[in-house]
Amino acid sequence: MKITEEHKLDNPVWNSLSETHAAFAVDYNGTQFYHPDYGPFGGFIHPESTVKATNQYGSLTENFFIVGEKPELSDSLKIAKELVCLQMIIDNKIVQPITSEIVKLTEKHNDELVQLVNLVQPGYFKNKTSSLGNYFGIFKENQLVAITGERMKMNAFTEVSAIITHPDHTGKGYAKQLITHVVNTIFDENKIPYLHVVENNIGAISLYEKLGFVTRRKMSFWNISKNH
Repeated sequence: MKITEEHKLDNPVWNSLSETHAAFAVDYNGTQFYHPDYGPFGGFIHPESTVKATNQYGSLTENFFIVGEKPELSDSLKIAKELVCLQMIIDNKIVQPITSEIVKLTEKHNDELVQLVNLVQPGYFKNKTSSLGNYFGIFKENQLVAITGERMKMNAFTEVSAIITHPDHTGKGYAKQLITHVVNTIFDENKIPYLHVVENNIGAISLYEKLGFVTRRKMSFWNISKNH
């Protein structure tokens, strides 16, 4: 599939909130955030708007991320951490066998979904995050053991996210099958899948590369908290 508008991936949160996900945006004059019930992420195009915007958003949630360029902050906030991620993109469907039953998750699975993500990757996944896209899971003995879903969405791109397997069920190929399913579903919607992975997560990066993802660029997630 030919990739157009690829530059929009340089500012994924802002462009998602300006396009497909506009309904979830909290907008402060050029700095936009997802409403904190959906995800603690923001992006900007005017650096001068970030000081006021981060203060206002900070009154809604204790801890959040600006994705992309480094924001300007007031003295009441601090950068707790810079999380450097690889932004990876794939341009063809994945050809991999799917041997497990993959279930599309619904509202009734939400508690189990939130619990599993926060067990493995605490802090990102909120009560309404699953409303941002489709989430799929594999169950064993009625327990949700692996998931993958969609988070940020633009007109041309959908982010693959929450690639999580319960620690007791790793090494069984569940992630590979779920990523295959989600990526191919996104291509069926005529969108390009991409993802973010912390740059030192060698195991995950190696899996994504085997499936056909390539690194497009590094992307910083600036973790911002109150300066007590």
